[in-house]
Amino acid sequence: MEALEILELIQKGESSTVQFKERLPNQDSLAQEMVAFSNVDGGIILIGVNDKTGALNGLSYDEIQSTNRKLVEIASQSVFPSIIITTETVNVNGNNLIVVGIKEGIAKPYKDRLGSIYMKNGSDKRRVTSNDEISRLLQSSKVMFADEMIIQGTSVADIDIINYKAFIIKKYNKSFEDLGLELRQSLENLNLLKDGNLTLAGLLFFSFNRHKFRPQFSIQCVSVNSTTLTGNSFTDNEAPFEGNMKQVFDNTISFIERNLKKIPTQSTFNSQTTWEIPYEVFEELIVNSLIHRDYFISSTIKVFIFTDRIEIVSPGKLPNSLTIENIISGVSISRNPILQTMAQHTLPYKGLGTGIMRAVSIYPNIKFLNEQDKERFIVVIKRP
Repeated sequence: MEALEILELIQKGESSTVQFKERLPNQDSLAQEMVAFSNVDGGIILIGVNDKTGALNGLSYDEIQSTNRKLVEIASQSVFPSIIITTETVNVNGNNLIVVGIKEGIAKPYKDRLGSIYMKNGSDKRRVTSNDEISRLLQSSKVMFADEMIIQGTSVADIDIINYKAFIIKKYNKSFEDLGLELRQSLENLNLLKDGNLTLAGLLFFSFNRHKFRPQFSIQCVSVNSTTLTGNSFTDNEAPFEGNMKQVFDNTISFIERNLKKIPTQSTFNSQTTWEIPYEVFEELIVNSLIHRDYFISSTIKVFIFTDRIEIVSPGKLPNSLTIENIISGVSISRNPILQTMAQHTLPYKGLGTGIMRAVSIYPNIKFLNEQDKERFIVVIKRP
């Protein structure tokens, strides 16, 4: 890193990816900083910079040597699992500073020697105690997926057998009976049943009791005669839809259809009409939200229809290093792999990671917001 780059960072102050330390703090405090960086997006620690004023206070040769040894010791012995850091000494205006690089980890959640988990919260850090947050950290490391989690209290009796048999025919081109498997064995083979309980994937796709066990894993729709949600301008609204994932999808599409303008395709009196925004756009985006939302967050997907736009708000930010530019170009990271597999035979879903790319190609007037702090992903579709 160049001296000018460091000066620019110092002028901007501390942030969620940059921390200042005049000298090394105690071992536990520094381990917590390393844990917090590793559990989020990584970052750098500048040693030799006052965190209150930004003033430089360079290190001596002996301090550089001892600081480097201590940094490696803490990264390997006080962070669990241990991490690899980079260190670099840069002379800035006659002051020797140490730049410590910490990458986002691939074995989350990282902990300190007391077993505590920390994450960055702006320029500060906070201790993580929520089971949902810990689960999301495990998910980001591919250690746990939400769709394979067991739903306690469910059983094979909660399966809509007619719906499931129709799925089997689509998937295998054979009837359920021709496969020669018991229902329990068939569900277990597809990761839809574990230890006698349905997994989340089994519940979402094939249970007629989904709303009883997980009512929040649905879509909630609102239409307002305004550009905001304030006031009493509601023209149409629905509570979270009941039923399986296909039923939730169908009900959401029906809500959108009845609240969008219909445009005649010809000038004749009996000409057919088309949606003001192509149907295929919503097909792609609603399916995408159902399959790729974060199911470790107990919240519904929201569809807001305003006079100037439609918003689809999905729980969970983009996973790992995925960016808006990535998803528009067709890059995909599997957050719910079982759901993706099931959706290819139950929903209008290709499973190629190109849904958003297709939606934008059909109707370019779409904006995407990845709100990391609020843990949500928003699609904004401008109305013509």
